[in-house]
Amino acid sequence: MFYRLAEQHRQFIRDLVLNLQALAIALENRGYMASCYTCGGELNSASFMVSLADNHLIRFLVSDYGITWTEMRDDRELMKLEGAEAINQLQELANLLKEVRIPTAV
Repeated sequence: MFYRLAEQHRQFIRDLVLNLQALAIALENRGYMASCYTCGGELNSASFMVSLADNHLIRFLVSDYGITWTEMRDDRELMKLEGAEAINQLQELANLLKEVRIPTAV
């Protein structure tokens, strides 16, 4: 049972990393500075960052050790979420992109 759960977790992390890469590309295509870096080819961790406006940065980290969403403005941390709450916030960002409510970056 635990081997199956471990494999499901690994697959979940891989899927999340692939979605982060796609989100970074979509944001870049809209003119935002966005990136998604991974370590190695196994897609078991990623660092996703996007600048939504001057001095407004979102950082999303995912690995086997955890998932975090950090939002900063003017080099100050506004919000830090972990786990499911972090993923929900990432979904909100993706929803904004779908609805075209994110203003075009300058």
